[in-house]
Amino acid sequence: MRLVVVAHRWLGAALAVILTVWFLSGIVMMYWSYPSVTQADRLRHAPTLDPRTVKLTVEQAFSGPGRERPRRVALSSFDGRPVYLGDQSMIYADDGSEQRTVDRGMVNRAAAFWTGRPAEEATVESIGAVDQWTLSGQLRTLRPLFRFSWPDGQQVYVDGTTAEVVQYTTRASRFWAYLGAIPHWLYVPALRTHDAAWLSGMIWASTIGAVASALGLAIAGWRYSPRRRYRYQGAPSSLPYRGWKRWHTVAGLAVGLVAISWTFSGLLSLEPFRLEERLTRLSVRRDPANDGAAAQAWSRMADLLLGAPVPAAQYASRPPASVIASLPDFEIKELEHASLAGEPVYLAIGHRETRIVPVRGATIDPQDLVHRVRAAAGPHAEVELIDAFDAYYRDRTGVLPLPVIRVRMKDSVGSRYYINPKTAMIVGSYITREWVSRWLYHGLHSMDFPWLYNHRPLWDVVVLTLLLGGAALCGTSLVLAWRVVARTLLRMTAALSAGAHSAEDSSGTALAQKARSVVRFRT
Repeated sequence: MRLVVVAHRWLGAALAVILTVWFLSGIVMMYWSYPSVTQADRLRHAPTLDPRTVKLTVEQAFSGPGRERPRRVALSSFDGRPVYLGDQSMIYADDGSEQRTVDRGMVNRAAAFWTGRPAEEATVESIGAVDQWTLSGQLRTLRPLFRFSWPDGQQVYVDGTTAEVVQYTTRASRFWAYLGAIPHWLYVPALRTHDAAWLSGMIWASTIGAVASALGLAIAGWRYSPRRRYRYQGAPSSLPYRGWKRWHTVAGLAVGLVAISWTFSGLLSLEPFRLEERLTRLSVRRDPANDGAAAQAWSRMADLLLGAPVPAAQYASRPPASVIASLPDFEIKELEHASLAGEPVYLAIGHRETRIVPVRGATIDPQDLVHRVRAAAGPHAEVELIDAFDAYYRDRTGVLPLPVIRVRMKDSVGSRYYINPKTAMIVGSYITREWVSRWLYHGLHSMDFPWLYNHRPLWDVVVLTLLLGGAALCGTSLVLAWRVVARTLLRMTAALSAGAHSAEDSSGTALAQKARSVVRFRT
């Protein structure tokens, strides 16, 4: 136990600061994360399609010499004009010309449209090196990249090759990132741009933090006396400590398990030592015979869902412009060609909603889709319509739709699919091979348990209380760590000082002996 105490003391001293920062920044990350541009952001800032400007159909736009109609195509907007987006091509839907090059005017207009502010008011810089807001993913390598900064605090990063907004920050998002995601992930350019060093540092900090927390809980449990055999302020006590050490032990007994689970689950998010792969391989077994039948059943069900476009001629009776005009109450940002059970349909995508628009026939009936999916599944799956989130289909932001069709396959990996009955699109899925990520990471790190996660503000209260308890545990360890380090430094200073005095005394004695020898010689 003496060795355990010493190990806990010095591991805590080494990581007290970073563990305290992790708990405090975790409070901020409950509501604010690192700034990024998502597909929802792009749709929100995209212009609404105007049927009057869509002059050409897909067939007409791609009928030019050397043009081949792509298998997947969507009607969207670029530089304020309607455009058909193919696999590698971009054809304007108003005059059939092809978009090939991007100039600075397009870049300026993209930034201005995103913020609703004139580009002339912004300070424009060409980004040559990675900065605080271009650390993630491909943002590191996009060049040329231009940053537009407005006096109101808005910042927009635009790819100079595509005129696409790839990053957007505000004063508020930067402020909360500095208090939350940046310290929590150690997301600073000096470290994050060196991936191997950053990953190793995070892995070992999390590992040592989990070990230190476990040792501390073991010490607290060992010293705790249910019979109150100690004395504290003249009264019986269950703990032998006083002052900061006492408060640290109380916090450890209260939230020690939480500290262990949070540091360990944070470690799992980094996928260290192939832990997830090994745990999955040990716990999930395949059943080829049963899986084959389930796969065939799923293939039949998938044929009923939203799929790839059918031949172009089948859309001719209802061109894109007429589809947009038929939905005046719906702000369509993108219009995709697709199919549903082999029939041609359009997928009208708005900021908050997506609709299926058939080329011919009636709109999709959710109940009818449930019956057809159930019939295609046969005995190999359970199909039901649910109107609440479950353990594997969940959402804290309110983006995922409800109700959904839940399909639970009877295969060895427990495949689950969640289908939006209004659009016949798969909006969620899960297999048991993902259990480590689902329960050991999301479950432990975000307290993502159905009985708690689906009830707010109960989840907020519980998580906030635990985070504050963890911060108190680490904050008291910070005080104790400083005392340990300070005592050690004082001992080292005293030892060095004593050594210096001893050296001086030895030197003085030697000189005195030499002087006496000289006197004797002269005498």
